[in-house]
Amino acid sequence: MAIRITDECINCGACEPECPNNAIYDAGASWRFSDGTGLNGVIDFGDGTTISAEELQAPVSDEFYYIVPDKCTECVGFHDEPQCAAVCPVDCCIPDEEVVESQDELLAKKAWLHLE
Repeated sequence: MAIRITDECINCGACEPECPNNAIYDAGASWRFSDGTGLNGVIDFGDGTTISAEELQAPVSDEFYYIVPDKCTECVGFHDEPQCAAVCPVDCCIPDEEVVESQDELLAKKAWLHLE
């Protein structure tokens, strides 16, 4: 499953540079699929949905740092544990029960994000 940041976040920013997928953004910041990934041009999600990797997406939170679930791989394929959770001083990076993915799905997402 993806990781999410709870409202207990103190906006310290320790997690943001640790993410190998650039899936963590500051409160209120727009994001792109192309940020820190190998994705560019038109992305086809395989369900009839397509968007530009460079298109700005709406912030997930305007109150505290947030993680984009579509870009989070829980650091699978990079590290032994989610790095955001490892460095968070208030333990507010927790599993997102609404975005449950298997190890194989997380590895496939990593390959997709980084065009492996």
